Amino acid sequence: MKKEEKEPMKLPENAFRELNEGEEFHPVMSPEKTYREVTPWSVSWGIVMAVIFSAAAAYLGLKVGQVFEAAIPIAIIAVGLSNSTKRKNALGENVIIQSIGACSGVIVAGAIFTLPALYIIPGLTVNFMQVFLSSLLGGILGILFLIPFRKYFVSEMHGKYPFPEATATTQVLISGEKGGNQAKPLIFAGIIGGLYDFVLSTFGWWSEVLTTKILPFGDMIAEKAKVVFKINTGAAVLGLGYIVGLKYCLIICAGSIFVWFLIIPGLGIIFHNAVLTLGNPDIQMTVGMMSPEQIFTTYGRHIGIGGIAMAGVIGIIRSWDIIKSAVGLASRELRGNTENVVRNVKRTQRDLSMKFIAIACIATLILIFLFFYLGVIHTITQAVIAFIVVSVIAFLFTTVAANAIAIVGTNPVSGMTLMTLILASVILVAVGLTGTSGMVAALIIGGVVCTALSMAGGFITDLKIGYWLGSTPAKQETWKFLGTLVSAATVGGVIMILNDTYGFTSENGLAAPQANAMAAVIEPLMSGKGAPWLLYGIGAVIAVILTVFKVPALAFALGMFIPLELNTPLVIGGLISWYVSTRSQKEAVNKARLEKGTLLASGFIAGGALMGVVSAGLRFAGFSYTCHLSDIMTQSLGLLMYLIIIGYLIKNSMKIDK
Repeated sequence: MKKEEKEPMKLPENAFRELNEGEEFHPVMSPEKTYREVTPWSVSWGIVMAVIFSAAAAYLGLKVGQVFEAAIPIAIIAVGLSNSTKRKNALGENVIIQSIGACSGVIVAGAIFTLPALYIIPGLTVNFMQVFLSSLLGGILGILFLIPFRKYFVSEMHGKYPFPEATATTQVLISGEKGGNQAKPLIFAGIIGGLYDFVLSTFGWWSEVLTTKILPFGDMIAEKAKVVFKINTGAAVLGLGYIVGLKYCLIICAGSIFVWFLIIPGLGIIFHNAVLTLGNPDIQMTVGMMSPEQIFTTYGRHIGIGGIAMAGVIGIIRSWDIIKSAVGLASRELRGNTENVVRNVKRTQRDLSMKFIAIACIATLILIFLFFYLGVIHTITQAVIAFIVVSVIAFLFTTVAANAIAIVGTNPVSGMTLMTLILASVILVAVGLTGTSGMVAALIIGGVVCTALSMAGGFITDLKIGYWLGSTPAKQETWKFLGTLVSAATVGGVIMILNDTYGFTSENGLAAPQANAMAAVIEPLMSGKGAPWLLYGIGAVIAVILTVFKVPALAFALGMFIPLELNTPLVIGGLISWYVSTRSQKEAVNKARLEKGTLLASGFIAGGALMGVVSAGLRFAGFSYTCHLSDIMTQSLGLLMYLIIIGYLIKNSMKIDK
């Protein structure tokens, strides 16, 4: 045991590069030894992390349309807890804590991108069990579909994928005492960011959104030229931009600029006196009568929807070889002798058996069919069709999600889910399921698929972390089901509370941009109004052109349909991360500053999101406060407070000289 305690906690030299012929990778924890992994400590703390970060991620995701990945802050907290309690050899336990807790972010992403639309579309009824079961069954399906691909992504392709989030989380987990010290700035930044966003959302002493409309000249430009600039001043959104990084923040914001400063003003000039219905007969206003925000909602974001859907199709085409390779690897194992496989495979390569996966997949798919038939659709033929749509699309898109996470750390579930919704809506209408019942069915289908894909993408990160560190994959896979159960229950409750407190519209503070986009897609289809296919087509063409020129089409398309004020602060955060990581001539100092800023930004995100949930709870309990300051005063204070929080992030990130 003493020898085990003295093992150096660092990754081997070949952890991040491709292996030479005959070379093997040896993880931090030896495959020949047994370590503490699943214990009451790790399971209980994993559950606590799943509950806390599910609530926080749901609030932030519904507010800004971006779900922060909880893996890094959970890993930091896990290391801090083990160090503060002087637990020895806690690396295996910390991996399990992180793996269970990280279910929060992936389940939240699957749920909030679709299910809030059940509350957004007028006339739909929804209950907790529908939200809970769609998240739970989708999450379980994602776990089961991904496990056969584990060896391909984490072992067969070793060194060929960067796995950015898994790399960062792994470095935190092996940092030992350094990781414990890292928890302090994270917690302190969480307190600052939490108090900042709590005062902002609860008391409104300064404006949450700065806009050029506050100035007479800006208001005139918005009315005449349909041009307006907005920026959200929240600490959590600023931190999100820092972690995403300047490159992708610029691409996302470029999509916003394209729509808000080119498409919207262009429509205002060209069709100033025209009524553009584009498949929606409910539109009665001329384009000139609309505000820039109304033009965006009515026309602009549909271009983004088309771009996202096409980006999903391109992703499947690019991943076809991966699907064939990974399925072949899994099928060969399934045909092999399971008893010999379990006996001979090293601990660090031992998955749940393929026979168990096959049986569990069948059982889960049967439960999904029963859920559709008994709880959503009630017509056998339509339930069968819905079941087939979910099964086929979830399986095909599993590798797209895992591949995206492995390369850029971003899971394009919203784009793939939009395509699922369009396809499901067209098919359901063709078999006679329309109106409100068709909308509910399509959204539940989308919720199951979205959660499955989100789980598949997120889980491959956990499994790669375990591969590098030497965890037992079968244990990670087994206890991931528990994290999914806890997170699904938490998210279902939080969504209902936030809907009762705020509602899911930008006017009330929770924009739920993806869910609103989903609602915008299926409502006209299911109501017999048609759909703005021309706008979808324009977005699809843009996605193809961007792909040809090697520009990430998904990020650009996301920018096109997420409101401007939620994209502009991402660039501010990205610029800060670039600034603090390039000021020194010493690369080591730049790297240390970037990592310090990542901790602070993670604190902003976690603290701001958690206090946002507290603020929502106070409102739900009946607390209300009215700010009597003038608009110009709250806008001025908003600018001042935003500059202060930016200055804090820059100054404290730069406090590393050697």
